Amino acid sequence: MIKQLPDGRWLADIEPVKGTRYRKRFSTKAEAKRFEAHKRSQHINRAWEPKAKDKRRLSELVDRWFSLHGHTLADGVRRKEILLLHVKEVGDSLGHQFTAKEYLIKRGHLMAEGMKGKTVNNRLGYLKAVFNTLIAFDDITYPNPLANVKPIKFQESPVTYLTTGQIKELLSRVGETNSPSDLECVVRVCLSTGARWSEALSLSRERIRNGGVEFINTKSKKVRSVPISPELESQLIAHLDSHGYFRDCIRGFHNAMDAAAIKLPKGQATHVLRHTFAAHFVMNGGNILVLQKILGHSTVNMTMRYAHLAPDHLKEAVVLNPLTFSTLDRQ
Repeated sequence: MIKQLPDGRWLADIEPVKGTRYRKRFSTKAEAKRFEAHKRSQHINRAWEPKAKDKRRLSELVDRWFSLHGHTLADGVRRKEILLLHVKEVGDSLGHQFTAKEYLIKRGHLMAEGMKGKTVNNRLGYLKAVFNTLIAFDDITYPNPLANVKPIKFQESPVTYLTTGQIKELLSRVGETNSPSDLECVVRVCLSTGARWSEALSLSRERIRNGGVEFINTKSKKVRSVPISPELESQLIAHLDSHGYFRDCIRGFHNAMDAAAIKLPKGQATHVLRHTFAAHFVMNGGNILVLQKILGHSTVNMTMRYAHLAPDHLKEAVVLNPLTFSTLDRQ
């Protein structure tokens, strides 16, 4: 309502929405009307108006992913570094304009330049997860552009592990390194429990008790306990009581491997000790589900890569194949 007051001024008395009222006096009616129009415009329902486009680039989305979720992951910092590198590799496009076709073309170029299929697949999985996480948190409103991009299928590499002879030779060469006591303890923990190198290296005295070791700095962030022999327990306790911790002895491990003339496939190093534990565990008749728990794998699918090493793996093929039955029939 706009009305003139006895003193000649004009009163604007409006209530654009119930419960919100504005009253103000003006010298002229025109001013009062402009005030009324301005206040009503502030309360117009603008839900029909399109939202401003998200102009963040892929690198900015990676930063946002890290601040919302990535920082909670055990390897979050490392993964962010890989993601930002991959963004440079595929082009730091606007997120809402990024397409699967654009990604596939860039992926082809990367592989032509020599990037391994496993590396490409890992980076695809990381980048997919960025979009999925931001969608789950309602931070982006457009669909995941990589949702239908499949990882590359490539020939699975056989599991590399040390033979009994190589294990003995490696341990004999440990004494020739700069930190033999530290290195022997870490190597024996990995070979006896299937621990990752970093898990064994970070063991503390209070984590060795009741005939076992307890790993807390794990990839899954879950505490994992594995029994060990009394001899190894005594060796670890004696070392940690004397030194307090295990020194970084990765260089010594490489030197010992070289001295033992043990050659590994490219990209493998200390992880061969974890493979060695798992391989010998299965070859000696160990249960694959028990192995899953010891290694701390989240799914048994990860552990199944060792299943073919079991002494009875698919042995039915020998007695159930057609040539065997044909031989029996002739007899």
